[in-house]
Amino acid sequence: MKKNNKKVIYWLLTGCILIFIMVIVGGITRLTDSGLSISNYKLITGTIPPIGEVEWQEAFDLYKQYPEYQKLHYHFTLEDFKSIYFWEWLHRLIGRVIGLVFIIPFIYFIATKQLTTATIKKCIILLVLGGFQGFLGWYMVKSGLVDMPDVSHYRLAAHLTTAFLTFAATLWVALDLIYTNRKPINIKFRNLIIISYLILIIQIVYGAFVAGLKAGLLHNHWPLMNENKFIHETVYVLEPFYKNLIENPSGIQFVHRTLAYLVVISIVMLWMKSRKMSLTLLQEKSINVLLILVGFQFLLGILTIVMAVPLWLGIAHQVGAFFLLSAMTFTLHRFSK
Repeated sequence: MKKNNKKVIYWLLTGCILIFIMVIVGGITRLTDSGLSISNYKLITGTIPPIGEVEWQEAFDLYKQYPEYQKLHYHFTLEDFKSIYFWEWLHRLIGRVIGLVFIIPFIYFIATKQLTTATIKKCIILLVLGGFQGFLGWYMVKSGLVDMPDVSHYRLAAHLTTAFLTFAATLWVALDLIYTNRKPINIKFRNLIIISYLILIIQIVYGAFVAGLKAGLLHNHWPLMNENKFIHETVYVLEPFYKNLIENPSGIQFVHRTLAYLVVISIVMLWMKSRKMSLTLLQEKSINVLLILVGFQFLLGILTIVMAVPLWLGIAHQVGAFFLLSAMTFTLHRFSK
């Protein structure tokens, strides 16, 4: 039987689409303060939401035992609770679906000998990443069930970044199967793409920090942080100084703003250098798409901060980051293989 066939490629790309959907729903869950509405984890029975008023009331009573209700949502009625419960339940449901969509076909493809040894090893790594992502999700939720009605921004960043990296790794494996021919590569240019990729990953981490600390609700001006300052004095109020870079909402927003310029500059430099190279059609298109997407994402970032993160713009900005990472992954693959 032919190995690494189209069915395997479609399976991996389906996984990419599901992860993309999960990230969107996760963003809605975060921006609607829905992430702590389910304070326990039941792998099987948790698939079905509460049925009937008795079960809903039991779920609501459990929610009332934790800080988010006691300090933030103490005015909630049962109907209010149902609205936030939905998003967290849907987010977890998609996670379960992704697990099944990956594991069941993976076992089938192995049993029918449709995967090479190399692809099996890569898919095992994807499986580990997916499992770790699920663990990080629950680990993140636990941090918001103790004292404060918010999850740890460190754990949120780990959860979100792992989702992005799991998507990128899945896409990479699919691309390995789609593009099987290997050609000589420009190592120096490939390394420049890797540097840009790393800057983008750090920017995604800081985007999660901004989300976790609600730093986007501060300093809603651009290009200055307020009407007359590029660096607001609240950026550097903590001691020691490094804490401003990882725990101070103003400092984190400043780093996120600054990294946005670096991401744009690095991709513009890639585009300019690529103009002087002999490229394949796919390489040329991938660089051009990168340039378009980074410009669009930069504009979305400005609008998101100026408008103080309305739900639709917050989601659009996260989706923009996802597309940018996808394009960067594709570009790196085309210049690496």
